[in-house]
Amino acid sequence: MRAVVIDAVRAQPEVREVAPPFAPEGGVVVQVMATGMCRSDWHAWAGHDDIAWPHVPGHELAGIVTGVGGGVERWQVGDRVTVPFACGCGRCEWCAAGEAQVCPDQEQPGFTHWGSFAEQVALHGADTNLVALPDGVDFATAASLGCRFATAYRALVARARLTKGEWVTVVGAGGVGLSAVMISRALGARVIAVDRNPEALALATDLGAEHVLVADGRDLDAEVAALTGGGTHVAVDAVGSEQTCADAIHSLRRRGRHVQIGLLPPIDGHPRVPMARVIGWELDLLGSHGMAAVDYPGMLALIESGALQPQRLVERTIGLDEAATLLPVFDQATVAGMTIIDPVR
Repeated sequence: MRAVVIDAVRAQPEVREVAPPFAPEGGVVVQVMATGMCRSDWHAWAGHDDIAWPHVPGHELAGIVTGVGGGVERWQVGDRVTVPFACGCGRCEWCAAGEAQVCPDQEQPGFTHWGSFAEQVALHGADTNLVALPDGVDFATAASLGCRFATAYRALVARARLTKGEWVTVVGAGGVGLSAVMISRALGARVIAVDRNPEALALATDLGAEHVLVADGRDLDAEVAALTGGGTHVAVDAVGSEQTCADAIHSLRRRGRHVQIGLLPPIDGHPRVPMARVIGWELDLLGSHGMAAVDYPGMLALIESGALQPQRLVERTIGLDEAATLLPVFDQATVAGMTIIDPVR
């Protein structure tokens, strides 16, 4: 099969013919019909994760089951499926409680094993992790859910417990940030979006952001406080840097809730976080790491009803060759929405 292969940290990705995967015990092989390119894929390429090289990235996917391993009970060849990026083992207390996204023995396609920038991918723990696609949800839309949209959904609904009428500041209007804007509006919240890309901010406005602010290095907390009467109830860092984390925390009102979605790579050991503000204002700092398969039905029902429209976030569809070129510079790309890869394009 064809796949995007990376030989070492920060090496130029190449499209090559490689051996197709086999279905592991308890797992399946999926023909990849669509897969998303995410900033997390760039983090893996850049060496911010513990990756075995050579490696095939890709963790947001949807496709058709083509092979079934021993012990799988719920799935068969021909099923249309998607999967969370964090796949639980299905055996531990966390998986038993429906919290597979924090399973200590989780597998992650594109990180712990070869991923979905390929024509086929192996997935583990199928009965715990696979999600059946409703007929009304196409593959590209489903692929956009696997990391960014599902993570934003759970971050706002289950972690921040955002309620109607509350203010939320979303720092970063890429795929996960725009997802957060759309979901916040669907929940009845009032949204401020922050980004350095005017095109992304224009899309955030189209998706329901009440105010947009250009991130140009200046302190934005006073502007947010003026717009909201003292700061927002919830803040989301959808990028993952010291600056964006600090901007999000400083946008909060006293006793506000911050959700960290963007990965924070270490700088001199650990990123600096404005903890004096956290302590003095009694802020809640919440992590959000994807969403378990058992939580997908509620989100999919809102998508089928039209209340959520993640397909509006797909900006472009590319092939594997273009993906290999784009990945090393993806952290600098001015993308106003999600990039989806069609492996047979």
